[in-house]
Amino acid sequence: MGGSAVKPGPPSDLAANPRTPGLAVPRGACDTHAHVLGPAALYPYSADRQYTPPDASLASYEAVLRALGLSRAVLVQPSVYGTDNRRLLDAMKSATVETRGIVVLVESVTDRELDTMHCIGVRGIRANLIRGNRSDLDRASRLARRIVHLGWHLQVLADISAVPDLEQYVRALPIDVVFDHMGHMPAEKGVHAPAFRALVRLLESGRCWVKLSGSYRISRETHEPYTDVAPIAKALIRVAPERTVWGSDWPHTAIKIPIPDDRILLEMLAAWAPDANKRNDILVRNPARLYGFE
Repeated sequence: MGGSAVKPGPPSDLAANPRTPGLAVPRGACDTHAHVLGPAALYPYSADRQYTPPDASLASYEAVLRALGLSRAVLVQPSVYGTDNRRLLDAMKSATVETRGIVVLVESVTDRELDTMHCIGVRGIRANLIRGNRSDLDRASRLARRIVHLGWHLQVLADISAVPDLEQYVRALPIDVVFDHMGHMPAEKGVHAPAFRALVRLLESGRCWVKLSGSYRISRETHEPYTDVAPIAKALIRVAPERTVWGSDWPHTAIKIPIPDDRILLEMLAAWAPDANKRNDILVRNPARLYGFE
């Protein structure tokens, strides 16, 4: 659809008054999932986007990071920009914290462009299946062979319960796969759902990582702490504490519920992983290994 037909998203406070979390945040902790958006006059959105977000500046995001005690961040290309990665790459160049990036690419991308993005800090490509576009996954498969030597991975946004052959697809790839939002499967389906068991098998195989992010996207509840998500998160941490990372999903775009409090989202990790050493792995050691932070 054209830009004029796109309904604006709900207003966001962009966590204008972020609060310090009530848990000890280790040095070098990382938010592995966030977006920077706008201004639209400089970074126009894709004409076929499904929503129009409010501006979410790098300065606003870094204020959130400071309040939360986080010093590293992974910026992810949002769907509203399609394959135009300029907003993400420019934010990475000007960020005052250590950043890495996940981009969306066209197959015509050149090796020189890949090398340039790697030098900026890009460490993966993203495939979005939420919109029902399987071609994103097919394109990612073809691109995977070109990024093996860079050590990049494929980040997948998909409801794992809606893609029946996803396990076979992941096992056939020459690169690791990172699943957004705990696999994006509705939490009500539970830890015994076939799709979740497949995700567990992938974690156990060592070919897969999972982001402990987007709780509100898979919960039936409308406010933190989204207690129905806890069994999912705890199960993932129990299976592979060395292959789980935490993400805020700031600025929480395209949702119809109240904007979550980033402080509470981070504090929820303490309930999912009561052991401080495991939390340190999830916040520091695991993202350092996955994204190549020094």
